Amino acid sequence: MKTFQVISPVDGSVYAEREYITANQIETLLAKAKTAQKAWKNVPLRERISICERAVEYFLTHADAIGTELTWQMGRPIGYTPNEIRRGFQERARYMMHAAVDALSDVSVSEKQGFQRFIRREALGTVFVVAPWNYPYLTSVNVVIPALLAGNTVILKHAQQTPLCAERYAEAFKAAGLPEGVFQYLHTTHEEVARIIDDPRVDFVAFTGSVSGGHAVQRAAASRFIATGLELGGKDPAYVRADAPLAFSIENLVDGALFNSGQSCCGIERIYVHEKVYDEFVHGAAALVSQYILGNPLDAGVHLGPMVRTSAAEFVRGQISEAVSQGATTLIDPASFALNQAGTPYLAPQLLVNVNHSMRIMNEETFGPAVGIMKVSSDEEAIQLMNDSDYGLTASVWTSDVDAALHIGNQIETGTWFMNRCDYLDPELAWTGVKDSGRGCTLSALGYDALTRPKSFHLRVEGY
Repeated sequence: MKTFQVISPVDGSVYAEREYITANQIETLLAKAKTAQKAWKNVPLRERISICERAVEYFLTHADAIGTELTWQMGRPIGYTPNEIRRGFQERARYMMHAAVDALSDVSVSEKQGFQRFIRREALGTVFVVAPWNYPYLTSVNVVIPALLAGNTVILKHAQQTPLCAERYAEAFKAAGLPEGVFQYLHTTHEEVARIIDDPRVDFVAFTGSVSGGHAVQRAAASRFIATGLELGGKDPAYVRADAPLAFSIENLVDGALFNSGQSCCGIERIYVHEKVYDEFVHGAAALVSQYILGNPLDAGVHLGPMVRTSAAEFVRGQISEAVSQGATTLIDPASFALNQAGTPYLAPQLLVNVNHSMRIMNEETFGPAVGIMKVSSDEEAIQLMNDSDYGLTASVWTSDVDAALHIGNQIETGTWFMNRCDYLDPELAWTGVKDSGRGCTLSALGYDALTRPKSFHLRVEGY
């Protein structure tokens, strides 16, 4: 059997080794999912909710151990990793359970004499979830829980950097009493993923990852009449107006840019600041970033751990170096971060000024702890620059004027528009993107639409 290794960015050690699934095992897994779904879709919704509630309780009970595993697998400091379960994961799962009753109810239409008519939301069948390493539980829970609640079976493929996350799901659902075959996971290659997507027993694909990965999923599904949900990343902008609550804006935007070492699809990657507060903002942001601690993520008090791998850190270093060669100025001295070393995944955070949109640091997804800051003279200039991107996942304005925030937001090409907030998913709101940030919707009551199909019932009950 072929195997793969999880190389921990913490110290370069082999943290785990797993076997790839075989072709025969894939066949068994798909057949089992298809069979299990026929029974699962008829399980009462209240019972499905109870099982998912018990699975969430399993995660909460084991949050510390899961957090430690996650730190070793992808490098986020241990002070934060358990909260992926305790906060975002729990919040999203519980809301989708709460919303399920209404969202999955029959849709009534007008009364018509002699007829009974309604629309029923029917499960699609088997949902294939392909999840990334950066927020492995937050990204996957958006689909796994609602897909099961809607009556689908789920097959989860996690990134090779975080395979233990898929195994934790399996343990949680087993402990919760989920019937066998309703949730399954696999470890496999990109080539096998394409073959699975092409299999007629797969009814929907939910993918979170790169734009190139999204294109690969689209190609794999092209010969079939199935839908795909694609969440592909961003180059998310923020605009700090002259009336912004400045200290609050600085604190939250620095956190939005640097949390998880910037490895977030909805992290802040571009900041536009009105000229009246530009100097004060830049000075404050640089002072705050200089207080961050880059260190071993297993140590307490560390803000930034290593990036997921050395190649990711080198990519960001390349963007920074290229921008400087084109006229940009860095505000942070990397030498003040002792662990920052070329050829390692440990990378110092960086702020850059004197940047423009010809630089990759302002037009290409960075996915690291570096952000460019530009001065603007008006709302109109900020709007033009914010929309000057191939991406459109989230965007934010920092202001004391709600009317201005709404006016600007109506003109921004984005899936989520924030005022005085960033880098957060509210599970009651639709999570969606435009342009190269993907398509489809997860979370909110609307998230169930992609996981079900409408089935119309048109019954003549009189006059025959």
